[in-house]
Amino acid sequence: MTTRPTALVTGASSGIGEVYAERLARDGHDLIVVARRRARLEALAARLTKETGVSVEPIVADLADRAALARVEARIAEDERLAVLVNNAGFGAYQPFAEIDPAVADSLIEVHIRAVVRLTRAALPGMLKRDAGAIVNIASLLALSGTLPPDPFPMRAVYAGAKAFQLAFTQTLAGELGKTRVKVQCCLPGLVATEFHTVQGVDMSRMPRMSSADVVQACIAGLARGEVVCVPALEDAAVFDKVGEAQRSVLPAARQPAVAARYRA
Repeated sequence: MTTRPTALVTGASSGIGEVYAERLARDGHDLIVVARRRARLEALAARLTKETGVSVEPIVADLADRAALARVEARIAEDERLAVLVNNAGFGAYQPFAEIDPAVADSLIEVHIRAVVRLTRAALPGMLKRDAGAIVNIASLLALSGTLPPDPFPMRAVYAGAKAFQLAFTQTLAGELGKTRVKVQCCLPGLVATEFHTVQGVDMSRMPRMSSADVVQACIAGLARGEVVCVPALEDAAVFDKVGEAQRSVLPAARQPAVAARYRA
């Protein structure tokens, strides 16, 4: 019986998820790879098994489907060797909020919020029991874009809101796990050279974009450094620290029993 640790990667059929799976396989993890596209997923599993010798189990699942999500949850819960969970699955569906199909909005919430929460919840008990493990949530710089205008950024209310949830969820969970050896990380990449935008019909051919390999390298190096938030292209990490400082300054200032003077009649 193998003693290799297991890693599960969602959205593994292309882009960051595929590269993360490749890296984890090379680093000696057996894999569970999850995505909607069966042919790509099975081809990835066959290739990585041949190249690295690890076991690769493909699970074809649309994480917006609750029954499919439950199957992945159950698979996580039964794996006593799960060392890494990478919540990478996602899509954009950039549209003005007043025009977005409610079903599409629901799918965004199911994949970017519900699936991340449920899979993390399935993975944590075993990791805490072993006092080891890592959970990586691939979000986006758009998690920080709430105060920015829609031009030149895309119309993104649901997507950016979901990514902001992933950021706050990860940061808060990191506080809960602070006395354990289980690590959590939220990665905030910018534009990445994947299919993410092209499948939405957006021409990115002239836009400079980071490679998926660089994003994955940053995530792994950031985990080793103990970074809860990884911003791959941000040279000065102290810049992001100021965001947290600003948030923390608001909380004590606003925890007063009286309404602020500007709101008084």
